[in-house]
Amino acid sequence: MGETMHQRALVLFSGGQDSTTCLAWALQRYKHVETIGFDYGQRHSVELECRQTILRKIKSAFPNWAGRLGEDHMLDLGVLGSVSDTALTSEKQIEFNASGLPNTFVPGRNLIFFNFAAALAYRRNLPVLVGGMCETDYSGYPDCRENTLKSLQVALSLGMDWPLLIETPLMWLTKAETWALAAKLGGPQFVDLIRYDAHTCYVGNRSTSHTWGYGCGTCPACELRGKGFEEYLQAASR
Repeated sequence: MGETMHQRALVLFSGGQDSTTCLAWALQRYKHVETIGFDYGQRHSVELECRQTILRKIKSAFPNWAGRLGEDHMLDLGVLGSVSDTALTSEKQIEFNASGLPNTFVPGRNLIFFNFAAALAYRRNLPVLVGGMCETDYSGYPDCRENTLKSLQVALSLGMDWPLLIETPLMWLTKAETWALAAKLGGPQFVDLIRYDAHTCYVGNRSTSHTWGYGCGTCPACELRGKGFEEYLQAASR
């Protein structure tokens, strides 16, 4: 399955490093790619502005991808934020719970995202859903696991009587390997786009600059991104 079976895809695009890399991956693979984003009252809502910057720059700076990039869709899922009591949807200190999960985990978030994405994909005939979920370098979120998404693919396909394919190209990559994939897909120019325009920081910091981009530098997302970038540079210099 994939590019030989399908030509149209919908990317769950947040404006972060992982989803931006997945967008490039999809643009290389499919003839027509659309994007979907979600406003769920996230603390780092600045990512919604970054989404538009990235889409605009892809269209202007990457002509091989521009012709394949279709419509962008934004859904208001504020109800998700209203039922969540997490550090990702309110001004709480980021810490780890007794379960080992960080309190940035929004229960059901990815499950809800994929359900809405699938409904839109059905209407627009986009049989492939692409997400940046990863089970290698990640914060332990259970809805990022491959088994979760495999079962969701089955449920969505059965529930709509329409075979959907959920692609997660980063599932078994480290963050360093994700940076390397970005370089392979779009070269140094695309790596720089991710560094300066893709937003990862959970607290929404866009004022503090690091070698890997902007962010507070201490939240779990910043730590993963920064560590991965340093490992990527080390591997690239060998």
